[in-house]
Amino acid sequence: MSSKIYPSLDSERRIFERGNRFVIGIDEVGRGAIAGPVAVGVSLIDKANQNLESWPEKLQDSKLMTAKSRSEITQPLIDWVSSHAVGFSANTEIDELGISEALRLAAGRALDELFKDATFRKLIAQDGAVILLDGSQNWLGKVSYGLDVNLQVKADTNCVSVAAAAVLAKTTRDSLMQELDQQYPGYGIAGHKGYASAAHIAALRTLGPSAIHRVTWLTRILA
Repeated sequence: MSSKIYPSLDSERRIFERGNRFVIGIDEVGRGAIAGPVAVGVSLIDKANQNLESWPEKLQDSKLMTAKSRSEITQPLIDWVSSHAVGFSANTEIDELGISEALRLAAGRALDELFKDATFRKLIAQDGAVILLDGSQNWLGKVSYGLDVNLQVKADTNCVSVAAAAVLAKTTRDSLMQELDQQYPGYGIAGHKGYASAAHIAALRTLGPSAIHRVTWLTRILA
């Protein structure tokens, strides 16, 4: 596999080598949409997993994969990671608090789900874990449970744990947007998943915003 296209465990291995048993990959999806929630995916991988080298071969940066390919590897990814969760922040929270705080809320909800088992939290504290976060800024803040956060640009492309988190977040959010398309017809949400496609903008100008639109993001579009 070419490292230019497919992720590897190189970054995770460096974290393991520093004495940590767990890596928690984190990435967001839906940040640039104008409708629907933002989602943050977290995936935990365990150095002790005997199948650690056997992640789904088709795994890539979620943006480089087709919807069909993402769907095909979703269950294999869930089976491969030791644990995972997806947290959401609603469009109303994005409007009220801004995207950065909404991302923190979504990440906190995902990590709360991941850490809800007291025995698991104890194991993390005992054996060590590091968060591997896509990007150049630590937008997690206090929701990181006091864990070290390792920032890496293009981690969603190069790091298996983060690519897994992104795909699981993407498929979960896409499924939700399919449901919202039924509740709010006329905008084509099932097709564009809330992003500002030409068809979406045309529908907005005809119908106006719905209850799931980020109205503070629509000023220029509807001017």
